[in-house]
Amino acid sequence: MAEEPRKMPVGEGLPEMPEEIVLAPVKRVIDWKRVFFILLGLGIFLLFYLIPGLPDAVDPNGKVFTLSWTGKMALGLFLMAGTWWVFEVMPIGGTAIAIGLFQTLFYIRPAKEALRDFLDPSVWFIFGSVVIGLAFTRSGLTKRMAYKMLNVVGERTNFILLGSFIVTAAMTLLMAHTAVAAAIFPLLLAIHSLYSDSDEPTRFGKGLFIGMAWVAGAGSIITYLGAARGVAAAGMFKEFTGHDIGFFQLTWYMFPIGFLMVFLIWLIIIICFRPERPRIEGLREKAIELARELGPLNPREKFVIFTMVAVIVLFMLKSFAPYKVLQDLDRAGIMLTATVAFFLTRTLTVEDLEAIPWNIILLFGGAMSIGFCLWQTGAAQWLAVHWLTLFLKANWLVFVLGIAFFVLVMTNFIMNVAAIAISLPVSLVIANYLGVAPHVILFASLVTAGMPFNLLIGAAPNAIAYESKQFTTGEFFGYGMIPSAVLMAVLAVFVYLIWPLMGMPVVVAK
Repeated sequence: MAEEPRKMPVGEGLPEMPEEIVLAPVKRVIDWKRVFFILLGLGIFLLFYLIPGLPDAVDPNGKVFTLSWTGKMALGLFLMAGTWWVFEVMPIGGTAIAIGLFQTLFYIRPAKEALRDFLDPSVWFIFGSVVIGLAFTRSGLTKRMAYKMLNVVGERTNFILLGSFIVTAAMTLLMAHTAVAAAIFPLLLAIHSLYSDSDEPTRFGKGLFIGMAWVAGAGSIITYLGAARGVAAAGMFKEFTGHDIGFFQLTWYMFPIGFLMVFLIWLIIIICFRPERPRIEGLREKAIELARELGPLNPREKFVIFTMVAVIVLFMLKSFAPYKVLQDLDRAGIMLTATVAFFLTRTLTVEDLEAIPWNIILLFGGAMSIGFCLWQTGAAQWLAVHWLTLFLKANWLVFVLGIAFFVLVMTNFIMNVAAIAISLPVSLVIANYLGVAPHVILFASLVTAGMPFNLLIGAAPNAIAYESKQFTTGEFFGYGMIPSAVLMAVLAVFVYLIWPLMGMPVVVAK
């Protein structure tokens, strides 16, 4: 009879455990650079809290702009947030949350207003744009587009960059640059995956994604469909001057400078971020093979294409249709309609909803909050009047470039529409003293409002490009100085020489 197996006591047969386990202490290294910039931002905010006040601003008509206590604190918060964003002292979404928190803790604005801006329709528009980009990826359309484009541009990395930039800029002629960036972003990820198997940043990757953000802005100035700022600015301009800026008039003046900047940005990128490899051998054949493996369009791809066409048509109807019911369609509502359609049809799932980069959504919530804070407290108007009155006795060209530069700086921090709104009324008043035509002020402001090259919060494409993890906020800020300087030089040539030759009113008799 077989012997009954012996039951092993608990713990028998296991290796003996030491009586005392000593864990080696984890050595934590303090990031003193990060600590310094945290304290620097807080120090700036505390400085504005302690100083008693700042001088009044007076416009040419004698109107006095007194900076209130809340306006003074808004400026301090504005500078603190900018410092933290540039030097990435914490996730950019965390800095955005701090903007709402500081407004509430220091009674700059009520919590109901400061935090409500995080759900502004503009933030929902960006959310919808990101979802559309996600739908392109999940359906497989981005890979198909990437392979087709690579088949056309070939294997040289510099031409791959140029092809990507031209596609991005061309798309902004028909749709909002935020939606374009969201749709093109996964395509660029697919291209970069063919360039490098590693997740580590490359010079080619930095140039690819930073360049995409910059050219999305350059292309968006050409038509009214590229961004909301053009329509809003034209409406304000008509109210102030009685002159209407038509669709083709805008494109006539903006197309040359927009596409010239696209080409110049490409040159800057290939100089500053010279790709490690001059070409990707066998890329064209690989792209053809991968495109063949995808087969014909699947139902999900067809639905995404249909939805995207419907969104573009609705945007065009909003801009051109004579019916008020269509003109009053909200852009965020249009984008969210596409979002809901994707989830209803299971083109996207709950896992995709969880994959949305909420860090970027929070970033723009914070940008909206500080923008409205500067506007409502009067700090933005105070800044504009102080800056623009410096040019009361300046040459007309210096005056126009001064306005454009102010908008360029402000649009890196607040909504570009707001940057134009706070500068346009004051600059039009000063223009009368200097004999400057209002048209050149509007167009120069629109050019720089569309190209915030330094901060992620300046435009949604900047923040979307950051999700690639190919560059830091400090790199984006530093390298952005180059195209900003180039833009101002190009604008000077257009204002002084090219636009007058094209028929734009520039100088009028005083």
